[in-house]
Amino acid sequence: MHFSIPETEVRSDENGSIYVAYNIHVNGVLHCRVRYSQLLGLHEQIKKEYGNNVVPAFPPKKIFTLTPAEVDQRREQLEKYMQAVRQDPILGSSEMFNSFLRKAQQETQQIATEEVQLEIYLSNGQKVKVNILTSDQTEDVLEAVASKLDLPDELVGYFSLFLVQERGDGGCTYVRKLQEFELPYVSITSLHSPEYRIVLRKSYWDTAYDSDVMDDRVGLNLLYAQTVSDIERGWILVNKEQHRQLKSLQEKGSKKEFIRLAQTLKYYGYIKFDPCITDFPETGCHVIVGAGNNELNFHVKLPSDQMKEGSFKVTRMRCWRVTSSQVPVVNGTANPSSSSKCDVKLELAFEYLMSKDRLQWVTITSPQAIMMSICLQSMVDELMVKKSGGSIKKMQKKRLNGSFQRSDSQQAVKSPPLLDSPDPSREQVVKLSTKLSSVSLRGLSSSNSASDISGNDFHGNYAFEGIGDDDL
Repeated sequence: MHFSIPETEVRSDENGSIYVAYNIHVNGVLHCRVRYSQLLGLHEQIKKEYGNNVVPAFPPKKIFTLTPAEVDQRREQLEKYMQAVRQDPILGSSEMFNSFLRKAQQETQQIATEEVQLEIYLSNGQKVKVNILTSDQTEDVLEAVASKLDLPDELVGYFSLFLVQERGDGGCTYVRKLQEFELPYVSITSLHSPEYRIVLRKSYWDTAYDSDVMDDRVGLNLLYAQTVSDIERGWILVNKEQHRQLKSLQEKGSKKEFIRLAQTLKYYGYIKFDPCITDFPETGCHVIVGAGNNELNFHVKLPSDQMKEGSFKVTRMRCWRVTSSQVPVVNGTANPSSSSKCDVKLELAFEYLMSKDRLQWVTITSPQAIMMSICLQSMVDELMVKKSGGSIKKMQKKRLNGSFQRSDSQQAVKSPPLLDSPDPSREQVVKLSTKLSSVSLRGLSSSNSASDISGNDFHGNYAFEGIGDDDL
């Protein structure tokens, strides 16, 4: 997740005392507003619990009132501190750090602790209403949903809660997976918009885990509903004959067979992102990115209007980073000379092993860059867990989503070295319910020559690999 402190505010407390508040943003959205003394208190707790050798440097106290320049300097130092803590695999996942952020989020939004009803959506649009406390964290809400659906405890770790934005065209944008340091009720309420909703979706990539889920009646219904939804929105490609077979299985009520057939289809299990911009294979190309099957899939429209498709395997990515920068906006138009409101520009860049001795950086400019990074990290986590023989339940509970650093005037996140290294001397990573209503296929469109561009894939010098149904 992307932590930043892009701004400060001068505020007054209940006693009328003036103080500087530091606004902590996550993924470019305000998460909480804290004072220096609160962060200092957190630092002292971390230091006491984990020792001086573990905690990053913290900006020192000042005797005199800070000048505006000193306030901005402290803001940058605190931002680096928060990013360093989050980056640390122990500190960033500690209950001490996460509970601090949850409490600060609730205090900032001024939402008292009380019992409320929260609506959680399933992939088919059905709502599940759960009674929770406003102070319940993500895991508590997920378990409440599972209990309401009668989903067995051993399958809870196979699913996650996602913040989704519904679009006017009937589509949806996956904003992020809800994290352990946030309160779902507070997060959704603070957006003040009915177009946002929390959706339950499977959170693993390897289709082999589908068998575990399908062995349970509720798990089967959830996976079936998600598969139908992905087909309807065009995330899974279906031709006319496949469409006929799926309809036949649906009419028979053969949900397992329906899912097994869907598993053979192109892009089963992928998450698709909104159209964005990439510099590969040429600068300024429009692209639709999909994440799944341990890869990022590109559908690229070149400046010549030619369409190409290709995939980048995570095992050939040496590292990646997410950077953010402020883009001034005036009357809806970017204007670098203006000091008015700014938008956040997010970019995901990864270094890819194009051929045996050639690495190349590929950049994607997208508001969903951090969500893409989270998908990459979770794919790597899953590969590592599978290789070490670990369980998916433990992986889902302990997963860390990337690591963040600051570089110059931008914030950057860089992953650890991954499975395949371009340097042969580098050590490779080796540890790697019936309560659901029935779902129907509505408006399934068959793929045609205009949308099925697999015959015009990237090739040659682009050194793309893994294209086609045989990899699914």
